[in-house]
Amino acid sequence: MEKLKTTSSLSAINAVLLIFPCWLMVFWFRNEIAVTLVYRFIHLSQPTASTIHFFISTFLKISLLLFMLIFILSLVRTWLPAYKVKKFVQDRNPFVSAILAGLAGVITPFCSCSAVPAFIGFLEAGIPLGTTFTFLIASPLVNEIILIMLAGLFGIKVMLLYLLFGLIIAIASGLLIGRLNMERFLPAWLLTFRNEKIPEHFPMTLNDRFTVAFISIKKTVGRIWIFVLAGMITGALLHGYVPENWLKNVLSGANWYNIPLAALAGIPLYACSAAVVPVAFALTDHGISTGTAMTFIMSIAALSLPEFIMLRKIINTRLILVFIAIVFLGIVSMGYLFNWLL
Repeated sequence: MEKLKTTSSLSAINAVLLIFPCWLMVFWFRNEIAVTLVYRFIHLSQPTASTIHFFISTFLKISLLLFMLIFILSLVRTWLPAYKVKKFVQDRNPFVSAILAGLAGVITPFCSCSAVPAFIGFLEAGIPLGTTFTFLIASPLVNEIILIMLAGLFGIKVMLLYLLFGLIIAIASGLLIGRLNMERFLPAWLLTFRNEKIPEHFPMTLNDRFTVAFISIKKTVGRIWIFVLAGMITGALLHGYVPENWLKNVLSGANWYNIPLAALAGIPLYACSAAVVPVAFALTDHGISTGTAMTFIMSIAALSLPEFIMLRKIINTRLILVFIAIVFLGIVSMGYLFNWLL
């Protein structure tokens, strides 16, 4: 293995010191940037303005998170190679690994699309497929933002039940996917990382490690950027043009089929956690049961169409369909359980 060389006179360390403050500023002010571009310069009418604002803000968030998470995970891999991570996780009981992945999801407030970059990094690190899916489900489904808003609008009891049921769905789904042994549906480039053998030892400077991380960003983003863009465009269109009155008309009443309908209605939608819970709370004022409302929140959080578009570059369509079916059935079951308990 030859010593890594930077392609510029600017070292990788200096590049990080230059880029990170810019990254932090754009990420922090992403919504203000979107507002300025859409409402001060373009002056579009609704709902087009809302759609473009949502797209710019969300695209900045997902792109910046994608770059940062790939960089961090690639940097970690220079000290902790994939074969070591894989061995550590495989030495743990699968149930324990699933619980840890579920709890990690609770404290990382990602939306369904934001969780995909971390999902990719975990897969590259050799973490078992079921454990990575537990995180992918738990992070958007039971993140702290949803829990806080549920406590404020629906009460502590509903929030605790949601937390319990969300973790059950994430852990059970991950364990089931793991038992199905579907790693064969991962792409060849991803399996290369997962099947990494013990390499020869070569000393690396910090600059070398940063260089490796930048190369990893270039390679990974180059493979998936078109799917990320397609997912964000789809999410923005659905966010801006799906009317709330339609949801009220479809889900109102106390019919047995409202819960599966709520789960189906949530899949095409894409919204941040802060927006989902108030909408569900408003729908309860129009005759929708608590179980139906929770099903709607869970479906939007864990099963979004933009997420599936992004995942398509990472995993086979068959595996995506298995993932959808398992989580969908889990969400519907918990919806009925919510209504029975409340």
